[in-house]
Amino acid sequence: MEEIKTALAEADPFASWWPFVLAGVVFVVGTIRTFMGGQPCPNANAIPGRVIVVTGACGGIGRELCRELARRSAHHLVLGCRSPDQGAALREQLVREAPGCGVEVLPLDLRSFDSVRRFVRQVQAAHAAVDALVNCAGVIFHPPERTPDGFEPHLQCNFLAHFLLTQLLRPQLGRSQHGGRVVNLSAHGYTAAKLGSRDDPLNLRQTAPAGSGRDAFAHSKLAIVLASRILARRLAATRVTVNCCSPGLVRGTGHLRHSPIMKALFAKVLTYPWMWLFMKSPAQGAQTIVRLVTDPELAGTSGDFFNDCERVELSELAKDDELAERVYREALGAVGLPDEDEPDQ
Repeated sequence: MEEIKTALAEADPFASWWPFVLAGVVFVVGTIRTFMGGQPCPNANAIPGRVIVVTGACGGIGRELCRELARRSAHHLVLGCRSPDQGAALREQLVREAPGCGVEVLPLDLRSFDSVRRFVRQVQAAHAAVDALVNCAGVIFHPPERTPDGFEPHLQCNFLAHFLLTQLLRPQLGRSQHGGRVVNLSAHGYTAAKLGSRDDPLNLRQTAPAGSGRDAFAHSKLAIVLASRILARRLAATRVTVNCCSPGLVRGTGHLRHSPIMKALFAKVLTYPWMWLFMKSPAQGAQTIVRLVTDPELAGTSGDFFNDCERVELSELAKDDELAERVYREALGAVGLPDEDEPDQ
């Protein structure tokens, strides 16, 4: 023991450069992780008395969002889940972590408009008012096919089903004493969307799915931004706000299950360390949504796009008012709803 103490006392940490290399690597990795993690929600506001509906609640971002809202004293969470087993497990977790928060799990399959309508009827039967609707679910790199309703999967699951859900819950959102809030998840990828024809902005008259899954994903995310702007304009005289946000690049969400990269074990082994380094965790990806749902300073903010908890400018295509009106009207027709309100002049 004395020999060991003597050796430690006489050891010269500057005799080797390895400690400095290790410290440098740790510093660089920590800096990258902090930067890529984005800005956390800048407030810790509690939201007692709120009823909040979340789609995709069982996924990575949706799950962490629900946990955070429950910790912030939300009165009741309505979880739209495609998997009943995952929904039940999440409910148990939320009840355990936040006993004062009511949690309700309802089946919701965005590939079916009938499922969306059943979900809405259940929400309406239990809740006269809804304080926030978070349209969080989505797909990416989905194989080319048609949903049972006849639409390209990215278009229906990411946009049309949520569009229908939002329209049907407008009365409940309008009754919120706190001001109803709609938060639509888009993505940075919307800026890469390619529009085939202004006369057919949703590609509804195509006879077969076209383009890659990445192109279809970008197209659906652009449609979300465009339609959200018009809905925000039409609800300007109410206390209901509509905003979009990007969660950033987030790992651990299940969205990449259809990606070609994830189909090969060797590719997974090479990819996962870089995903950990350069992508957000689901909790980090939920931070912008948390702010849009909870921050009282945003009670009058509508029609905007947020990233890393801050408002950002839209692309030129997303600012096209005529195109946005076309998308909105096409979406109403696609989901079988009449255009009962006209845009403000």
